[in-house]
Amino acid sequence: MTAGFRDYLILCKPRVVLLMLLTAWAGMYLGASNPIPWWLWLNATAGIALMSGSAATLNHIIDHRIDALMDRTKHRPLASGKLTIQAAWQFAALQGVGGFCILYFGVNALTAILTLLAAIGYSAVYSIYLKRATSQNIVIGGLSGAMPPLLGWTAVTGKLDPQAWLLVLIIFTWTPAHFWALCLHRYHEYKKTSIPMLPITHGISFTKLNIVLYSLLTIACSLLPFAIGMSGQLYLICVLLLDAGLIGYALKLQFAANDQGIALKTFQYSLVYLTGLFLVILLDHHLLVN
Repeated sequence: MTAGFRDYLILCKPRVVLLMLLTAWAGMYLGASNPIPWWLWLNATAGIALMSGSAATLNHIIDHRIDALMDRTKHRPLASGKLTIQAAWQFAALQGVGGFCILYFGVNALTAILTLLAAIGYSAVYSIYLKRATSQNIVIGGLSGAMPPLLGWTAVTGKLDPQAWLLVLIIFTWTPAHFWALCLHRYHEYKKTSIPMLPITHGISFTKLNIVLYSLLTIACSLLPFAIGMSGQLYLICVLLLDAGLIGYALKLQFAANDQGIALKTFQYSLVYLTGLFLVILLDHHLLVN
């Protein structure tokens, strides 16, 4: 088979990277006290995107055998044989080196190093070790995927401020319920693999309870930006509506007889939730500044 542009794009997980960039942009604009120079915005965006794409490609390489066992992932370029492992390694290296150089020389050293650590955390610590070692893999490993707001913040400030870590905390608490809902939807596929995901190791009922608990924790964290004066009333109103939907879906899943159907809707809403939250916090910040 001949590999095409689309196959390489799939390796980068573009939808995931785009959501990460949205949260990074939120960190940039919330951290900036002055207008952001266009070259800094462009370099930060390109560098974070490339290094995120590199980590995603490495994840494809590490998981290509598992991907071949699951209906959801068996058509991915490496699992289906459309791309070779060697080509994927070269692509990952090109993105990683390019992204790091852009951040180091075009943004600042702190952002470059933090982005590198996040990429290593996802592609190595999570994908190689945690994913296969513990049912709490996504809880512990979720920190790497929660880092983009901090990366955006440090890109414009050069500092590790508490407000940036608060944005990280929102994503960190959101991540487990988001992935566990997908695991419930794909429960029978995950049973074919050796990955100790929570529904497989502790059962469906225990997983649904944890989705409710983590949703409540996410809601509590989502209110903190307003509580500390980081955002205004528009954010509060909108996030309360988003929170109502989040706990609503979690409770529906908790008491649902058809786990897989409502689990997919819960997973899909969680994506809407996080996207909406960061769009609103950006809009709220823009209105407060102006």
